[in-house]
Amino acid sequence: MHTRALAFAALLLLAACSKVTQENFVRIQDGMTEQDVTAILGSPAQSSSGSILGISGTTSTWTSGDSEITVRFVNGKVALKTFDKVARKP
Repeated sequence: MHTRALAFAALLLLAACSKVTQENFVRIQDGMTEQDVTAILGSPAQSSSGSILGISGTTSTWTSGDSEITVRFVNGKVALKTFDKVARKP
């Protein structure tokens, strides 16, 4: 029982420390570098990159609980961002 209480307390602490918040989403501005965004949100949970005709692009996603921030970078700079509440799986 004591182990469950400690695990629950750790989970609450991690949730309270999440950087994936509406407040941090608002701080992300068009033209910021990937390094700038990582300084705000930490390392992304997922990231994929590609290049077409000399234009490089990366899509990075940060998740925490039911919140998700996705940022699309073009040539290393923020071009598009979204903040979503994702449905929990039953």
